[in-house]
Amino acid sequence: MKLAIPNHPFKAYLFDCDGTIADSMPLHFVAWSKALREWECAFAEDQFYAWGGRPVDEIIRALNEAQGLHMPVDEVMQRKEALFIDMLPQLQGVPEVLEHIEHSYGKIPFAVVSGGPRHSVEASLNTLGIRDRFELLVCAGEYAKGKPHPEPFLKAASLLNIAPEDCLVFEDADPGIAAAEAAGMQWVKIDSPMVRAAR
Repeated sequence: MKLAIPNHPFKAYLFDCDGTIADSMPLHFVAWSKALREWECAFAEDQFYAWGGRPVDEIIRALNEAQGLHMPVDEVMQRKEALFIDMLPQLQGVPEVLEHIEHSYGKIPFAVVSGGPRHSVEASLNTLGIRDRFELLVCAGEYAKGKPHPEPFLKAASLLNIAPEDCLVFEDADPGIAAAEAAGMQWVKIDSPMVRAAR
């Protein structure tokens, strides 16, 4: 299935990573579940997908607040990421996105704009063999406000020296789409694993 790209002479493509390029959300959910179980913290799968694109530290703080817990943010974040890295050999790409990347590579610049930490994003791209396709990564910890705030996408556009309206965003999660709209960018929605499986 090919992606439906808006008709506009875009000058850059900005991709979310998890759930957009990498079909990694099921693996991330397993990692979250294992890490949070150690702290008796609940994290429902529908809530996990609704919060897609939010930085890991923000998610832990929100869970602490919602459930009256005191999980150490850095420790839980490192544990969760380590569990995800252990599962990387199982990682697959999202077929239609990988196809579009290969078709468009070299025509306009690509960037990854992610709520994940840089080492995790790079590990995913390296596993898929496409790290060299992206001239820029903007990852968690490299901006003050995460998605749905537009800052991550605006930072990528600024670093690429391209106007926001000339960037097309590829996203799977509502917070990322809200961030793209707030940045004045058009977007393409990538279906969730459940939707793709039901085709």
